[in-house]
Amino acid sequence: SGCPVIGLNDSGGARIQDGVDALAGFGKIFYRNTMASGVIPQICAILGPNAGGAVYSPALMDFIFMVKGISYAYITGPRVVKSVMGQEITDEELGGAVVAQKKAGVVARTEESEEECFNNIKELLSYLPSSNRETPPRVDWGDKPDRTDDTIFDIVPAASNRPYDMHKIIRSVFDQREDGSNYFELFPLFATNIITCFSRLNGYSVGIIANQPMSKAGVLDIDASDKASRFIRFCDAFNIPLVTLVDVPGYLPGTDQEWGGIIRHGAKMLFAYSEATVPKLTLTIRKAIGGSYIGMCCRELGADFEYSWPSTELAVMGPEAAAPVIYRRELEQAEDPDRLLEKKVQEYREKDAIPYRAAEHLHIDDVIDPAITRPRLIQSLEMLLDKQESRPVKKHGIIPA
Repeated sequence: SGCPVIGLNDSGGARIQDGVDALAGFGKIFYRNTMASGVIPQICAILGPNAGGAVYSPALMDFIFMVKGISYAYITGPRVVKSVMGQEITDEELGGAVVAQKKAGVVARTEESEEECFNNIKELLSYLPSSNRETPPRVDWGDKPDRTDDTIFDIVPAASNRPYDMHKIIRSVFDQREDGSNYFELFPLFATNIITCFSRLNGYSVGIIANQPMSKAGVLDIDASDKASRFIRFCDAFNIPLVTLVDVPGYLPGTDQEWGGIIRHGAKMLFAYSEATVPKLTLTIRKAIGGSYIGMCCRELGADFEYSWPSTELAVMGPEAAAPVIYRRELEQAEDPDRLLEKKVQEYREKDAIPYRAAEHLHIDDVIDPAITRPRLIQSLEMLLDKQESRPVKKHGIIPA
């Protein structure tokens, strides 16, 4: 019938006395979760302990909600952990509502009460279609499509290494309700260096992926790549256009990231954006450096429209890193290399790392006045509402592990 499924879960796992029959029952549920994936939205509210096999049905669904103080999710509980590992740990520490989101990245929302949980599930459903055969409902919040904001540029510091809150950009650009709220964020406690949320542009539901300079300078890392790629694929499955807001200095360096597999995790975003056929809009706000420029949905990765603000830095390397490499010989022969380096850094920033260079080569569509960001995105989105994009016939792609 094409209706969303909402699961209310409170389970101790398989009943021991039932033996394999209990395990087979779980298998049937997991199979049906998988068959419904990408066909209808599947949302789970964990409202009590969930242990063992009982946690895998929620994990196969699209989004999990948990409630502080009453919800727990883990494969093996504290007693098993103590007997096997000798480690003392409580239910809350092992799989509580905050831990399951902040540390594990399993839970999309951590709520204060059951009432708040149910209200936010309703809010989430308001952005979604009932099935993949439909488009999301258009809802008029009363905001004007031609509204401009002459103060939006003031949100972003001139220095590229100074933080600011990307949520302020989202509040300015997207449709605003009378109460001031205008987005519904998923995984707000997990991988906080990237934002994934739903909002609206002229009433149309959109999925937003945005770097967050307030956390780790907005870099891409393992968790951020996993969080974003899954959200992209969900939006694509349910015909929800994607808007990507970019302010990214690169990928997070270090042994933890390299040994943890940032190459394969980062490749998930490349895969997800490339396979998505929904309308894709990209706006670079302050900088996009190196491979992360590609990872945040550049034109060549499938963005239908790509815009930049005038102050944007676009480059293979940041000015501070690029200048010493490009002008190495001059610096070696200079009487005052430090002063020359400072000059070359500024020269690179003003002549090479500018969005107009990318626009000349048709890598971006336009360098826009920040004040008109909202009407320009709405205009672009409405041009793409009937977008059709074919893909090679195949059973399925192989997303990086």
